[in-house]
Amino acid sequence: MRLLSSLLLGVALPLGGAAHSLADTKAFVGRWNIQPTDGTPGVYWLEVTDAGGALEGKFLNRGGSPVKLASVVVAGNELRFTTAAAGTTPGQTHTATVKDGTLVGSVTLGDRTVKWVGTRPPTWAPANANGAHTYGTPVVLVDGTSLEGWKGQRANQPLNWVAEAGAITNGEKANNLVSTRTFKDFRIQAEYKVAEKSNSGIYLRGRYELQVLDDFGKAPEEHQHMAIYAWTKPAVNASKPAGEWQTMEATIVGNKVTVVLNGTTVHDNATIQAITGGALDAHEDQPGPIMLQGDHGKVWFRKVVVTPITKAGR
Repeated sequence: MRLLSSLLLGVALPLGGAAHSLADTKAFVGRWNIQPTDGTPGVYWLEVTDAGGALEGKFLNRGGSPVKLASVVVAGNELRFTTAAAGTTPGQTHTATVKDGTLVGSVTLGDRTVKWVGTRPPTWAPANANGAHTYGTPVVLVDGTSLEGWKGQRANQPLNWVAEAGAITNGEKANNLVSTRTFKDFRIQAEYKVAEKSNSGIYLRGRYELQVLDDFGKAPEEHQHMAIYAWTKPAVNASKPAGEWQTMEATIVGNKVTVVLNGTTVHDNATIQAITGGALDAHEDQPGPIMLQGDHGKVWFRKVVVTPITKAGR
C-alpha cells in the first residue's frame, strides 16, 4: 500500500517537477533537531537519508525510540514525511520547507496544527571523556533529606516525590525531577535502587537519557540499564537485582561519555549520537539540567552529585 502511494505521487509530478524535486533533495538530507514553536512540550528528531535516489528516514516523536518513517517525499521545495501507522491509528504527516538553513514545518494532530522549527545538530569539537580534566566544586543535588534544588518537569502537576529513610522516592505517575542548576561538561555520581520490573532514567543535560532499569541477568541492548536510550547499548550488563543499591558514574564532555555501573565500565568514551526520547530541549551545545525520571516506575535515589569540569583534558 505504501509502495503504491509512492508510485502514485511520482506519477502525479510532471517531469519538470520531478527534476526540481531531485535538485532540492540535498537541502533536507541529514539530521534535524526539531522543537514546536507553539509551546507544545517535547522535542522531535528527524533523519533523512538518500538511499540510491530513494529517500528514507527515521523519526523520534518526542518520546520513545526513533523509528523508520513510512514515507519520505520531496516535491518542489517541500518535504513531506509520514510516520508508520500504529494498529488502527494512522500515521502522522509532517510537511516542511527549508528557509535560511532552518527546517520550518507543521503537523496536524486531530483538530489542531502544531508548528515546529528544525535546526542541524551541532558540529562537535574533538573531546575525550577519559581525559585528565580539571574539576570544580561538587554540587550535591540529592543527599536523601530533601527535594531542595529540584522542580517538576510539568509545572501544572505536583511533584509526587518525598524524602524518607535517607532517600528521595517517587509516587505513582510522579513528575520528572529537573535540577534548577544547569551543567555543561561534568562528572555525575549517583546511588539508587529500583523496584522489581521498574524503570527510570538519568538525563544528562536534560537531553540524553541513561536508562535505569530492573534487567539483572539480561543481555545488553539499546534499552537496557545504562544504555544511551535507544542509541547505544552498554558493553556488558553490570546490573544488580531489583531492590539492591547500585552506583553509577558518568563523565560527559562535548558529545563523548564514559559510564561506570557498579564498578564496571559500560560505555568507554562513547559518542552520543543524538538526543533521546523525552529530551527537554534540543539546544545540544548549551548547558542543561539533570533530570530524574519519575513517571514510569518506583525508584529511590540516595545520592546525586555533579562535579563540573572547569577545563577538559585531552
